[in-house]
Amino acid sequence: MNTQSNAMPESFQAQSVAAARLSETHPLYWSVRRELWENRYLYIAPIAVGALFLFGYVVSSTPIFHHRHDSLMVPGEQSHTLMFFDFVAGLLMLTGMIVGAYYCLEAFQGERRDRSILFWKSLPVSDATIVLSKASVPLLILPVVAFAVTFVTQFAMLLWRSAMWAAHGQSVAVLWSEVSFLQISILMLYHMFAVHSLAHAPFYSYFLLVSAWARRAALLWAVLPVIAVIGLESLLFNSSHFWKLLLDLLGGAGMDSITMPGKMPVDPSTHLTPIRFLTSGGLWLGLAFTAACLYGAVRLRRSRGPQ
Repeated sequence: MNTQSNAMPESFQAQSVAAARLSETHPLYWSVRRELWENRYLYIAPIAVGALFLFGYVVSSTPIFHHRHDSLMVPGEQSHTLMFFDFVAGLLMLTGMIVGAYYCLEAFQGERRDRSILFWKSLPVSDATIVLSKASVPLLILPVVAFAVTFVTQFAMLLWRSAMWAAHGQSVAVLWSEVSFLQISILMLYHMFAVHSLAHAPFYSYFLLVSAWARRAALLWAVLPVIAVIGLESLLFNSSHFWKLLLDLLGGAGMDSITMPGKMPVDPSTHLTPIRFLTSGGLWLGLAFTAACLYGAVRLRRSRGPQ
């Protein structure tokens, strides 16, 4: 009897600890899933862009459509294939940035507009959990989606190119050895998280903050202060440091993460420099700004009601 009575409290305590651990992770997990359920364009848009590009690539590289039979099946294929790899990678990265910016600007305004906030605020989910779930979409989910679609599209392009080579009696092994697809994929995955997740985090967090604050027209409220600062700096100091800073963050952000910054991340000649990137002061200043914006979004969501 004593053994059984001692075992029951221990079992109950273990169940309580397990339930506490689940309660810490499940609200965030289901909040992220809710964002994906309610905003299916987050993954539909990149998939549509990748499929459209792949269709165009297949049509353009099929000799029957433009009466070319030998010019596409030549050795030294690396530069030709990498050119298309660069284009589709850049196109999908741009798509992810546009989709992420739109999502962040609509994240809280759409929530208040359809009055779903009245329902979600009644659930035992904190405002911090909601804000973190929304921030994880552009910072984690979209880079993964963009990478996955880029990977599948480039792999399908390479398979199609291999079929074209094999049909014309060329060695497919030469093509795969020149392209270095695995190395390109690793570089792309690294670039997605270094640049489009960490380095672009200040932009997405700023858009989330504006969406939590503005009653309507979040895009105008996000853009007008930036234009005002740029105009005042040019008028008062005859300089454009703020504008150049924004361009560096948006276009050249994360360039400390690789060598040869003039190259696209799919170029096999680039080398990863994660230590230099993670120890750069600009990265940590941007992450501090991100944390401040997310904290502000939590406080604003707590005080905002439906529109």
